Amino acid sequence: MTVDSRSSIPFPSPNAFRERLATLLPEFDAVDWVKSTGSTNKDLGDFARAMASSAALRADVPVSTVAAASWPRLLGAHLQTAGKGRAARPWHNAAGECLMFSCGFTSKIGMGELPGVAPALGIASCLALRSVLAPLLGARAAHQLTLKWPNDLQWKGAKLAGILVETAPSTKPQQPLLVIGMGLNLSGAAALSVDLNRTVADLSQILVGHAVDPISLVATLAQAWQRTLHDYAAKGYAAFAPRYQEVDGLLGEHVDVIDQGKLLHTGIACGTDSIGRLQIETASGLLPILVGDVSIRARASQHSSSERNA
Repeated sequence: MTVDSRSSIPFPSPNAFRERLATLLPEFDAVDWVKSTGSTNKDLGDFARAMASSAALRADVPVSTVAAASWPRLLGAHLQTAGKGRAARPWHNAAGECLMFSCGFTSKIGMGELPGVAPALGIASCLALRSVLAPLLGARAAHQLTLKWPNDLQWKGAKLAGILVETAPSTKPQQPLLVIGMGLNLSGAAALSVDLNRTVADLSQILVGHAVDPISLVATLAQAWQRTLHDYAAKGYAAFAPRYQEVDGLLGEHVDVIDQGKLLHTGIACGTDSIGRLQIETASGLLPILVGDVSIRARASQHSSSERNA
């Protein structure tokens, strides 16, 4: 086990992650943690594609049996050499400074219901991490952790973690497998803030005088994601809309809607609608924004082409 000199957060070995997570997540079919890989999201997506191809070729075994035998899965890494954020933006990471992992889940969520999945997972992640912080910092302090739609976690407006949701092939074309990745800063935010010319947060700054177990934190988030997908499949985003109000870090903020560097709209953030789209009040009225179409940035923030998230 190593401890970064700038952090009070011990960082266990890959073997320790692997062994304890297997115990903490008995409902997961496979758990692995490696020293280094390109991208845990890509690795799970590639595995899903290989499984789908294999299942299609094995006429002697029911396709549903082959596919269901390997999910859910969790894969983490101390270092990712080809990680990415939303819109394929590159991101920075260093072993021991960032908690990086992905989970793959089968789901009963149809293609047409996917737009609300990212904000629903963002809500669940924010509330799960608040539940870890509250006993250490107090409930009021923990509420300084908020969600920047659709799925960035921020501490006092500075990015702490990012979540990337992608789809992969499944045996049911209209219900794709979901791969969810997270990068959560443990330390090194001060230097990264200088590099990116914008404020970044990390847990070592937040938890001064306190410690958190990163392995338990991974398990807490993975279980929150699993529950979220189950609830979403049954009730849709409508079940999460009231909880979005609890974590909304953009409410009332003047935001820009940007696509590939081009300013599309500007207005005031007004929460989400019943299917998870961000609503902004513009000069021409209330405008819904779809996940994946654009980036949302507060008007006063510094812009950067690089990120540190999953």
